[in-house]
Amino acid sequence: QVQLVESGGGLVQAGGSTRLSCAASGRTFSSYGMGWFRQAPGRERDVVAAISWSGGSTYYADSVKGRFTISRDNAKNTVFLQMSSLKPEDTAVYYCAATVRPMGTRRIEYNYWGQGTQVTVSS
Repeated sequence: QVQLVESGGGLVQAGGSTRLSCAASGRTFSSYGMGWFRQAPGRERDVVAAISWSGGSTYYADSVKGRFTISRDNAKNTVFLQMSSLKPEDTAVYYCAATVRPMGTRRIEYNYWGQGTQVTVSS
């Protein structure tokens, strides 16, 4: 069992940057693949980025490649999402998730979810 709490986000101007953090409870954080998802009003929850247990492998949705960076600090039980060159279409609730798989790129592969944090990008 793992509990996830996101922080960061808020209101950001287009072209700006912000960083999301996700703190995980438990002593086995390093055994979970981690991911960030987002859900805009009226749309499905889609993967944004994912990272493997060790952090050695990452995945990005095409829409955020080159702008977002996922990373993790297993010593601090935290995963991050650095978001740059933000666009209004990045506006969504962002969710942190954990999977017992080495890494997951689909929502169905994830076992635990945070409550989400709102990111709003103004034009």
